[in-house]
Amino acid sequence: MIDKKLLDDHNLTHEEYDRIVELIGREPNLTELGIFSLMWSEHCSYKSSKVHLQKLPVSGKNVIQGPGENAGIIDIGDGLAAVFKIESHNHPSYIEPYQGAATGVGGILRDIFTMGARPIALLDSLRFGPLDKAQNKSIMSGVVSGISGYGNSMGIPTVGGETCFHECYSKNPLVNVFALGLVEKDKIFYAKAEGIGNPVLYVGAKTGRDGIHGATMASAEFGKDSEAKRPNVQVGDPFREKLLMEACLEATSKNLIIGIQDMGAAGLTCSTTEMASKSGTGIEINLDKVPQRETGMTPYEIMLSESQERMLIITGRDKVDDVQKIFAKWDLDAVIIGRVTEGSRLKVSFKGKIVVDIPVEAVVNLCPVYQREICRPASLSMFPTDLLPDIPGDLSASLLRLLSSPSLADKEWIFRQYDHMVQINTAFLPGMDAALLRLKDTKIALALTLDGNGLYAQLDPRTGGKAAVAEACRNLACVGALPMGVTNCLNFGNPEKPETMWRFQEVVEGISEACRVFDIPVTGGNVSFYNESEGKSIYPTPVLGVVGKIDDINKAVDTGFKREGDDIILLGTNRDEAGASLYLKLMHGLEFGPPPQIDLEKEKKLQKFLLEIISLSWIRSAHDVSEGGLAVCLAECCFSGKNRPGFSVTLEENMRPDTLLFGESQSRVVISAGKKEVQKIIALAKERDIPCRVIGKTGGKRILFKHNGKTVIDLDAGQAFSAWKTALPKIMAP
Repeated sequence: MIDKKLLDDHNLTHEEYDRIVELIGREPNLTELGIFSLMWSEHCSYKSSKVHLQKLPVSGKNVIQGPGENAGIIDIGDGLAAVFKIESHNHPSYIEPYQGAATGVGGILRDIFTMGARPIALLDSLRFGPLDKAQNKSIMSGVVSGISGYGNSMGIPTVGGETCFHECYSKNPLVNVFALGLVEKDKIFYAKAEGIGNPVLYVGAKTGRDGIHGATMASAEFGKDSEAKRPNVQVGDPFREKLLMEACLEATSKNLIIGIQDMGAAGLTCSTTEMASKSGTGIEINLDKVPQRETGMTPYEIMLSESQERMLIITGRDKVDDVQKIFAKWDLDAVIIGRVTEGSRLKVSFKGKIVVDIPVEAVVNLCPVYQREICRPASLSMFPTDLLPDIPGDLSASLLRLLSSPSLADKEWIFRQYDHMVQINTAFLPGMDAALLRLKDTKIALALTLDGNGLYAQLDPRTGGKAAVAEACRNLACVGALPMGVTNCLNFGNPEKPETMWRFQEVVEGISEACRVFDIPVTGGNVSFYNESEGKSIYPTPVLGVVGKIDDINKAVDTGFKREGDDIILLGTNRDEAGASLYLKLMHGLEFGPPPQIDLEKEKKLQKFLLEIISLSWIRSAHDVSEGGLAVCLAECCFSGKNRPGFSVTLEENMRPDTLLFGESQSRVVISAGKKEVQKIIALAKERDIPCRVIGKTGGKRILFKHNGKTVIDLDAGQAFSAWKTALPKIMAP
């Protein structure tokens, strides 16, 4: 009988082992067991999430490639396509923050250029524990350094993202990295192993022992022994990857390649089996031919290694010399290690013996798919009826505290470490509602954003999923871009726990509903389960990466107030919704719901109106109301302006002033406009049935809020700016 410890070490159940034996007709040897362990891991097989992900809309008029390839692709016109995807590197970034984050960047970039696209942008969505704990500060510092060290060395700008903080991420940081590249539509390459007898080339860096069982590690909870998993973290070399990228792009541009795949999670195992599976072929390789940087490596180690900066290429026999010359020019290995075969088996030899002989389909497509038990958490029905104390307190002090909280404070400490201007496509600096990239020699620009709110999804998962999509699309609308496609990174705890799977199902349902309303297909993504340490789970954290397009970059707007005396206009409606707000958390220590609700049809109508008035050049700025509420939104508009003009706002709603100022009701946008345009905006809003009213004016040196005739916030704008600007550097100072 198979040893239980051996199965536990490979994160396989006895039932899964019995299925392996049935599929291959015998007991697997150790290398074969390792191959199944990787390919049947949650990270690679999606065995707990597949049944739910099928609900997502994946097709659309602009979709060239949906889920199932290295990255999704949408047609952006003029013969060009955008290739983009998001991936997580959460577990590795806790164990080894620098290398975990760096190799996450390297992996997502390979997903892009393996399809023939040149990467032009990176964004990151980061979650850490509170920075009053030294370990969390160390993790954040390492992660940011890893992202900047790899991206900067590659010459790829990191142009935006988000960084949030909460206790639930203390031992489970989230490092979600998004990359986008451009490719000509007729020069896209796929992961396929076609042409019986065609050579299989190993290209890139040599194979070492780093990263063995990395995918398996990402498919299990962490315990107190997590430090022992340090060898599972890969080691990256961005300068080697830069050479690999240029060599691959040169080879694809000369049409020398039939199929190409990154050796990412599961390394040589995934690249061989997945390419063969997609083409209905077999593949055989000789491990003696694999370039190795360490002596005495076993077949198990070579097949399971996740060493970085490696690719597998299928080419024609008459093109091998040309491919090898290109890679030699870039000082990289390009070695024939096998060939495409008839049938559908993976055969691996080592020192003259066959060490692996298994059906490709068994490894790739016949993993058990689980309909995990689901159960609605009882705690969701236990919201107190009275969330807030009777007396709001000093709201000026509350605003200062919110602005200086790490989640809302200026993130320049982070993004100044990134080269966000390299390639000179960056039109908006990091910190705006969306990143904006000009496409050279055209008026077209691409807008990119990452958004998600873990607390919303914790308290009402379906609403959390819908809100993540809506806010991402709203951020694009605020710069003037129409959303075209979405990729998602779904970060959750242990899927074997019914409450986790209920939340996962609800979030997916919410994302699916919102994507259908906004008519944006999901072109791919990533599910990261088992984000738990010592039995404590993260909040469910869906991160949505949305790509949009502006036909004329000259009409794009940013968040900052431009001129003194401009009118400030609120689009949307203030509602009495304080649940799940950052204000509740910071000022009252409460994390209760429900979060603000969202009407997707009204949201879509508001965004359409916003895009219309931006296209008419009627407004000077736009900023969506989100975390921190209306008061924080307006303060950010002040801080983003060139001269940082203050403002005065008057609100007359019949509700508590703190709820009005800091509640996070959805479907609201603050815009500013000159006097000549205001009446046109109001008239068109009335015609389009959009709530729209002037609430104040820009100007002066103070931040003033009046509520029903009473001044409730009165701050020096410079003081508020300083609190916002210096908070993170002070916390991170040695």
